[in-house]
Amino acid sequence: MEGNIKKKKFVMPHTYVILGIFILFGFFLTFVLPSGEYDRYLNDAGLTVVNAESFHLVEKAYLNVFDLLLAVPTGLINMASIIFFIFIIVGAFQIVIATGTLNVAIGQVARAMRGKEIWSIPLLLFVFSIGGATFGMSQEGLVFVPIAIMLARSFGYDAMTGMCMVLIGAQVGFQAGWMNPFNVGIAQGIAELPIYSAIGVRLVLWIVFLVVTSWYMMRYARRVQSDPTKSLVHDLEVEQAGQGSIDLENLEKLSGRQIGVLLVIVATLATVIYGLTNLDWFINEMSAMFVAMGIISGFVGGFGPSRICEEFVKGCETIVYGCLIVGIAQTMVVLLQQGMVIDTVVYDLAGLVSALPPFLTAIGMMLVQTIINFFVNSGTGQAALTMPIMVPLADILGITRQTAVFAFQMGDGLSNCIFPTSPTLMASLGLAKIGYDKYLKFLMPLWLIWNLIAVLLLVYCTMTNIGPF
Repeated sequence: MEGNIKKKKFVMPHTYVILGIFILFGFFLTFVLPSGEYDRYLNDAGLTVVNAESFHLVEKAYLNVFDLLLAVPTGLINMASIIFFIFIIVGAFQIVIATGTLNVAIGQVARAMRGKEIWSIPLLLFVFSIGGATFGMSQEGLVFVPIAIMLARSFGYDAMTGMCMVLIGAQVGFQAGWMNPFNVGIAQGIAELPIYSAIGVRLVLWIVFLVVTSWYMMRYARRVQSDPTKSLVHDLEVEQAGQGSIDLENLEKLSGRQIGVLLVIVATLATVIYGLTNLDWFINEMSAMFVAMGIISGFVGGFGPSRICEEFVKGCETIVYGCLIVGIAQTMVVLLQQGMVIDTVVYDLAGLVSALPPFLTAIGMMLVQTIINFFVNSGTGQAALTMPIMVPLADILGITRQTAVFAFQMGDGLSNCIFPTSPTLMASLGLAKIGYDKYLKFLMPLWLIWNLIAVLLLVYCTMTNIGPF
């Protein structure tokens, strides 16, 4: 009789359940870890950094169940600018999509690349990696996710391929960081190293990451193209079949109105890029530009005010699930901040690194930075928190400061695309309507390869005493 009993197949919990587990774990940590903090001060560059010798315990901050519940809306409020940025992007692009402009324009690109479409993957990875390597592209890339997904589907690929061409492309550049002022630049400044020193090694690292990532994604895309059931998001592709699909055999030409809409999109993106690079723009300014893009595109496309509003709301309705994820994922960070245990985690992990044998020190630093990035998902914030501690630790343990920067860079960069506390990751998944579990299944083999490359890099840095010091 027992032989007739079928084993129940494991079903991955809902994404919100997974986040709930992380939140409860964070709540638990506030009870088992002592509350502590470092003193902070403004350095010569005007950045608030920690005093490495100042860690001290403070009165225990006990949280209760109501604090746990209150952390949920607090996380949503803390992420409000990103959440509404996503709403605005999706709403504005829904207006554009309703005009038919993107379908025709992307269809023409797809038809022109027919037979060579696989090379769109390394090309787009290269383009977005430039953004990641030079100005730390993160939330700025979200606007391209819907477009990349449409392009990928027109080639016979899936939403995973489209989303990752943007998300992983920017990630590859960010983790190589050969001219990124927000992680490498700040970390080297705190370490008193020449800014962008060892750029040659970082450029080689960038090329290696690009080649490996391109191979991995091209291999997956070819498999999906030859057999759509091999897609990790096949259920999503079936569900959205026909939504925004492009018939390359009966492709219309761009109408005068659609050309006008296309010009509005190009002008908006050009203005946003100029603002980001020259005017210190960020989320709010970009949001304003996409509000304008949606409205102007609607009128140019022949819509009246009511139709524009209807399409905008229609787009926003599709992204509520993803937007809530972005805010809820921050709940754990809120709890750890209120429990005053983040600095305690940093102090304890630094102590563990100091106990490692010299040849493992750099790898240990990378692991520490990886763990800390779960709690402090900001390259700038993490550099300000950890580098004042890791730099003197590197001096004591006999490894170069440049090696410590590389360890920070790898720990921070590689984990950005895997931790649910990353707003950009969760927002991208929301835009693509891809489950976190399916994304992890896609990424994990590549992520492990990246980590192997990072370990080899740190071994090289340790053996050669990479400098200048």
